[in-house]
Amino acid sequence: MVVLQLRFLLVPFLTSITGAAQYMMQDAALMNYIDRRIVSLEKRLEKCNQDILDYVEEFRDFSKIILSRLAGLNNYKAEVKSEVENLLTRIERAQRDIDYFGSVTDSNTCIEVHEDLVKQQLFEEAEEKKKLKLMLNTSCDHMLAGIKSLKIVKKTGDKHGSWMKDPGKKHTKIYLLNGSVNNVILEFANIMIFMENNRTLKARRVTLPFPWEGTGHIIYQGFLFYHKYGSLNEIIKFNIQKRNIADQMLLPGAGRIPAYQLSPSTKIDLAVDEQGLWAIHAEPETEGNIVITKINHITMAIEHTWDTSCNSKDAEAAFMACNTLYVVYNLPNGGTSRIQCVYDVLDAVNTYEIPALHFPKRQGSHSTIHYNPKEKQLFAWGDGSQIIYKLHTKQKV
Repeated sequence: MVVLQLRFLLVPFLTSITGAAQYMMQDAALMNYIDRRIVSLEKRLEKCNQDILDYVEEFRDFSKIILSRLAGLNNYKAEVKSEVENLLTRIERAQRDIDYFGSVTDSNTCIEVHEDLVKQQLFEEAEEKKKLKLMLNTSCDHMLAGIKSLKIVKKTGDKHGSWMKDPGKKHTKIYLLNGSVNNVILEFANIMIFMENNRTLKARRVTLPFPWEGTGHIIYQGFLFYHKYGSLNEIIKFNIQKRNIADQMLLPGAGRIPAYQLSPSTKIDLAVDEQGLWAIHAEPETEGNIVITKINHITMAIEHTWDTSCNSKDAEAAFMACNTLYVVYNLPNGGTSRIQCVYDVLDAVNTYEIPALHFPKRQGSHSTIHYNPKEKQLFAWGDGSQIIYKLHTKQKV
């Protein structure tokens, strides 16, 4: 009995000791496995570091090779430049020799050819003037002799803007285009309604699909012609009543510099006179001199272009009247506006004999001046004021 009791007590104790030993053996195996993995990772990291160092060294060697080759290219470039300069020198010498031999030969034949070319050129110029006279209405024979008076119709809107009537329509509607960038036209039934204080309540609002740029837009024959904002030289023809784009065109050479130095927002200034639609702009190639282009308002095709002698420096605006460009100049900070450059496309006006024409009784500046051939008046926008100037004209000589 005693042996059985002892056996009953010792068996659980021995079993627990055996289990603990087994657990300890398992922990030792796990630790050995972890140690081996760590040693393996350390070897891999060491190899990775060595590979990176090898790559860096290879990249340095490659950089040295590239720099050496670039130095060689620079030397080759200098040699080519020297050879080109030498070739240019030889060409210049050859040209001088050619000029010399040409000067010592008999030049009678050259003189005769030169005279023939001059005659041909004069003949072509005469034919071109005939074509222009046929294209333009030569019955338009008056020129500006003075500005008689002014009337400030209203003061509304921003410093820059444009307002006008449509000289191609019989109605008396007034159009207001406020700002140098906008897409809303205000249309008034007549000038009396326009002069009322609550002008916007009685105005018809016309929204354009694209905003305009500058203040050089014009309304003619029911269409608004304007420079599209964001474009270099795209002119839009917009039907005001139908509220859609009727046509568009690109004006070559325009849009790179302002048409007038004192009105930098206006790159293309569109104008109307007795002959129809014109475009006024300046080009860098003409050293800032103003260029005028006759445009067919129906087809939007260019009919003719003239390079004028009027410079855009200190100019603030311009307008066309009876085939003649009148450029308005001022001081940079504003002063008395004056017309001191005139260009007649048919050479019917001796522009050198025309004295400077001053705008009366007003100090300031103009952002736009448009001629209305129907009423023989100027519609101007000056420092937020809408102004009408009455004109004095005389017959062209």
